[in-house]
Amino acid sequence: MPKGPDRRVTIVDVAKHAGVSTTAVSKVLRNAYGASPEMQARVRAAISELNYRPSAAARGLRGQTYTIGVMLPDIRNPFFADILDGVNEQLGGTDYQVLIASSCNDEPGEAHVTDAMIDRNMDGVILIAPLSSRQRLERIARTVPTVVVGRHGASAVHDNVADDDFTGAGLIVGHLAALGHQRIAHIEHHETDAVRLTEMPNAIRADGYRHAMHANGLGEFVDIASTTYTQQGGYLGAKQLLARGQRPTAIFAGADIVAMGVLDALAEAGLSVPGDISVAGYDNTTFAAFGPISLTTVDQAGHQIGANTARMLLDRIADPTRPAAQVKLSPTLVPRRTTAPPVPS
Repeated sequence: MPKGPDRRVTIVDVAKHAGVSTTAVSKVLRNAYGASPEMQARVRAAISELNYRPSAAARGLRGQTYTIGVMLPDIRNPFFADILDGVNEQLGGTDYQVLIASSCNDEPGEAHVTDAMIDRNMDGVILIAPLSSRQRLERIARTVPTVVVGRHGASAVHDNVADDDFTGAGLIVGHLAALGHQRIAHIEHHETDAVRLTEMPNAIRADGYRHAMHANGLGEFVDIASTTYTQQGGYLGAKQLLARGQRPTAIFAGADIVAMGVLDALAEAGLSVPGDISVAGYDNTTFAAFGPISLTTVDQAGHQIGANTARMLLDRIADPTRPAAQVKLSPTLVPRRTTAPPVPS
């Protein structure tokens, strides 16, 4: 007869192996008060020797699953990998596991993902640049400890971590203006919802661009293409800008992933960067520093955003009633080879 699967090791097995009660094992697993160093050592040794893995379902019945859900709007954007690195580093040494899902950058998909996380009794959720209404975000936060990343606007029930996107956009425009550019165009992520126009990072960067253009005496040259924060969006946005009466001498893409599409469109049009057109992104993703690209960008410290987010979520899981906190990080300009003074006409 074929051999059946090995029986799963239980908390009872661990207790017997360590010579302690199941309550003592539970205390060690939860890092709860009352577990002496000697008891912890015995239980940890038994867990290691038996290769015991706590059942997430059983933990859920006891009120804690040690899982954290992270919702991304687009899994293809490399900036989110920086945030996840920070989250994972902060959670290192804890019992928490991160489960990731993409919302496909639309509200129905986002609702499906967040509902699934709640249904699976996750201990907390991290929502990156969510599209949901303010009311829905607060409803989620009243159900499960929540930290919102990237979306601006204070809340009494969930924590927020964001970059100062308005200032960051101004750093790019100021850099390009100092190089001598006047016709500085911008590619934004198209937004229509009134609340999201005041809270989403893409909308705030677009506002920062407009403000900086006027502050630098370049208000008459404001030029915006509205597409999406994707590589395809950058490609289409650049095509739109090149088709206009007078092409820009510089393009500020709203994100590094958008800048990749811009570079593709400019190469297809036979234009050099920065010889014909300077290009700048936002996020300082890993590929921005890649030698053949060397993209001028803004560093919004994605790793630090992730670390702050995880720390705040652990604090909220420990004390769900504590006052909501907001963290806003200061961006820095990272000039590289894709920007240079414009060639005289």
